[in-house]
Amino acid sequence: MNKKNYYRIMLGRNHSFAEECISGNFIGADWFGDEDLTNKFPDKWKEFNAFYIPKYLDTNPEKSKVAAGLACGMLHTICKGISNDDIVMCPDGSGNYRIGKIIGDYHFVPNTNLPHRRKVTWFDVSIARSALSEALQRSTGSIGTVSNISKHAVEIENLILGQSQSIIVSTDTSIEDPSAFAMEKHLEDFLIKNWAGTKLAENWDLLYEDGELVSQQFPSDTGPIDILAISKDRKEFLVVELKKGRASDSVVGQIQRYMGYILDEIAEENQGVKGCIIAFEDDLRIRRALKINPLIDFYRYEINFRLTKAQ
Repeated sequence: MNKKNYYRIMLGRNHSFAEECISGNFIGADWFGDEDLTNKFPDKWKEFNAFYIPKYLDTNPEKSKVAAGLACGMLHTICKGISNDDIVMCPDGSGNYRIGKIIGDYHFVPNTNLPHRRKVTWFDVSIARSALSEALQRSTGSIGTVSNISKHAVEIENLILGQSQSIIVSTDTSIEDPSAFAMEKHLEDFLIKNWAGTKLAENWDLLYEDGELVSQQFPSDTGPIDILAISKDRKEFLVVELKKGRASDSVVGQIQRYMGYILDEIAEENQGVKGCIIAFEDDLRIRRALKINPLIDFYRYEINFRLTKAQ
């Protein structure tokens, strides 16, 4: 029996097609909107990307390979990667979320706003964003049209049933220190919001596509990258991974996989990739592992907290 997955889906830029999708019982996408893609989705999205990224760049020469990879990857996920009976969670443009179940395979509806479609049965619930846990709010606020939020399955099912979820459940067996995991998830948001004031900003910029930040939780075939940046001369990417209380070997292995993905799938021929691991405490195991990998730096962060009496 296949495991049910959960996805956040954006219904057009700024939720512009949310009403149409909800009333019409579908989700959809508009990349390659003039081409019927029936029987053109292989099981592996990397194979789809390999063929369609060049086509996307030919049609959109002003776009980067980053934008092409994101578009093709998300199109494959909507049309093929999401299975029937999977759950989708979509913002409706009014501060609430609608939740539905996928009930049909890919079909093409030409001359429409979102021609690449999947049928959906929407549940009779409307969930305020404020009712979501902080962790689910962050996950549903991630970049792009598609975000896999399956790690919040218990909470989402409770929301469907009209129950609140006050406890965050982690199923990541590599997490050794849950308190560090929670704190460093906030650090990720802090780094994004305060990037210009960090040491990393001296040489690296956050990535934007069409004015939208795409650096945070950048999708890859082995999971989302915490932060993806690019050098000011645009010649190198930087994969930033926060330790988040996980085992040292797990973090080192993960960042190497992310770097390999960026090098294989995202970087242009003249671009390279480096890595950066950030943790609260010094870690001898990480430092020794990185001695033979000069492409990955190790940073510690410090927290300064002070109370000042109001005058």
